[in-house]
Amino acid sequence: MLRLTWVQPEDLVGHELRQARLDGREPSRIEARWRAAGGPDAPERAGASPRRPTRYLRLLAEDLLDELADLPGTFAEDEPTDLERIRALCPEWPARSPGGPAPTPHTLEASWLGRAVGCLLGKPVEKLPLDGIRALARSTGNWPLSTWFTAEGVPRELLDTHPWNRRSATTSLAENIDGMPEDDDLNYPLLNLLLLNRHGKTFTTTDVAGLWLEELPPGRTFTAERIAFRNLLTGIEPPHTARHRNPFREWIGALIRADVHGWTNPGDPAAAAEQAHRDAVLTHTANGVYAAMFTAATLAAAATGAHDVHACLHTGRTVVPPRSRLAKAIDHARHLAAQHPDFDNVVDELHATYSATHHWVHAIPNTALIVAALTHADGDFTGSICRAVSGGWDTDSNGATAGSIAGLLAGSPGALPDRWRAPVKNRLATTVADFDGTGFDTLAHLTHLEATRS
Repeated sequence: MLRLTWVQPEDLVGHELRQARLDGREPSRIEARWRAAGGPDAPERAGASPRRPTRYLRLLAEDLLDELADLPGTFAEDEPTDLERIRALCPEWPARSPGGPAPTPHTLEASWLGRAVGCLLGKPVEKLPLDGIRALARSTGNWPLSTWFTAEGVPRELLDTHPWNRRSATTSLAENIDGMPEDDDLNYPLLNLLLLNRHGKTFTTTDVAGLWLEELPPGRTFTAERIAFRNLLTGIEPPHTARHRNPFREWIGALIRADVHGWTNPGDPAAAAEQAHRDAVLTHTANGVYAAMFTAATLAAAATGAHDVHACLHTGRTVVPPRSRLAKAIDHARHLAAQHPDFDNVVDELHATYSATHHWVHAIPNTALIVAALTHADGDFTGSICRAVSGGWDTDSNGATAGSIAGLLAGSPGALPDRWRAPVKNRLATTVADFDGTGFDTLAHLTHLEATRS
């Protein structure tokens, strides 16, 4: 029987209970009712037979998700989702600027390539625990991580303990790479190119929703994006699509959609952040939205031709409410990266801080890891993507964002080592619109056109 994940109410309650505790909401009474009914903790247990009929659990789950949403939290004042309130809380919010000249297509190609390469590097170890990633890389002499993962020479017993991500190993190990395979980390930038082409930079969140319904295969969505898609199909309008029975609203999905907003607003991080906000609120709230705004503003700063990753990250930080949990995570990550010469120590401290409390796809720990990787590597391309991926959690998404920023800072495809560029063969696969088989040079030209449109 086909069972669609990420949308079944009974699969969402465990995630919402976890998010409730992160938000300072007290869900114990509701959790007790769920446990007494035999409710599963998370989707991983969804295949187990519940003690009561699935229909009963589903109806109860719907009620409990609504009750959980109504619980008061402790971070509401410091973590708004409304843009005007976000601006009011940010004392260093950047002044709106006419911006600078758009990056050349050559520079944008380096950023597109960087996004693809970083994503591809992280794909085979997505979902693996940190010790598994380290053991697999060490077994082939690739630690500290410096090149693609490979299965050649990995002991059989190690692969039995830590198997590659089964969905992507056939396309992302060194011996198998043949162009850039489809991935949501590349699909969303493609969609946002279409968004700007059709609606310009004044697009609305409703425009984003309409584009998704027209061009995005629902089976290519995950977590918060799949929930929002379901909500749209049931008649719920944005931005309520981000809140209705959506425990993934502070996960990483909006962050991976932010690049085009930064690329097309060079020198104007405020405009980049505002574009990212209009995109993000279809699916996310609070820290999930801030992560997208931070990424877009960082890229807008880098798109001016700047080469100082630390200054770019500082600019990104100015659009994040200073008392938010994401701001604290960014500051913590930058401090750790400056303090520890050995990046393994940085990663160990980040995992000690977040792994017990946050899902591995949550925006807060993953943004912190991206920031730590870029800071520790001083923006160097190889150092940034390898650190981001070697730190675990959402490895392909973290590698993609670190690669996009570091690639933009590098300034040209030739600045990226050939061992990274050659296997992707200037070709990506996708089910989005007519982009399948498109080269990164073509995507760069299309992005440049949007960056220069008035």
